[in-house]
Amino acid sequence: MSDDAFDIDDLVDCYRRGVFPMADSREDERVFLIDPPKRGVIPLDGLHVSGRLARTVRSGRFEVAINRDFASVVATCAESRPDRVETWINQPIQYLYDQLHQSGLAHSVETRLDGHLVGGLYGVCLGGAFFGESMFSRARDASKVALVHLVARLVVGGFRLLDAQFMTSHLASLGAVEISRAAYRRRLAEALEAPADFYRFEGSGAEALQAITQAS
Repeated sequence: MSDDAFDIDDLVDCYRRGVFPMADSREDERVFLIDPPKRGVIPLDGLHVSGRLARTVRSGRFEVAINRDFASVVATCAESRPDRVETWINQPIQYLYDQLHQSGLAHSVETRLDGHLVGGLYGVCLGGAFFGESMFSRARDASKVALVHLVARLVVGGFRLLDAQFMTSHLASLGAVEISRAAYRRRLAEALEAPADFYRFEGSGAEALQAITQAS
């Protein structure tokens, strides 16, 4: 589709219909809408937190922040890596998410070591649904700690759905499951109508783990 005819209102409408944007590569300016037959979701009562990860979260080794540097999280997620040369986040998509963030509909969860951004994730928030877009890690467990804090925030905030889009072995190890398009749309419809508050949780790592345990 033509990126100059696609704005954040169109993007929000896409999420409400169960589709999301991608690009073929960083250099490709075109934006495509994806509606996969199977959808990866992370049940908010089913996140798998290993003993080692729980100890890391509880230790407070990482400083965790919300929306401190959303643009840097998206930009870092868009970078190529040895295990992923191409990225689906092109400049038009990056611009759209920045606009969504400025409108209060997109958020980042960030992890830092010694003040340096080393991990994080970002996504879109509509009603009681959070659509996870991408994550990155430059230190062991940095993105996983961000995910633990995200799930705790969604649980405490009354969310109903954490959309992980495509299923991967990494997400499966964290508790993600794959559901049909029809099942996803039913869950999405219910989640969009649910009252939720992304900012209700303000706790520590120990409190994040407690919230997840209580939801399980």
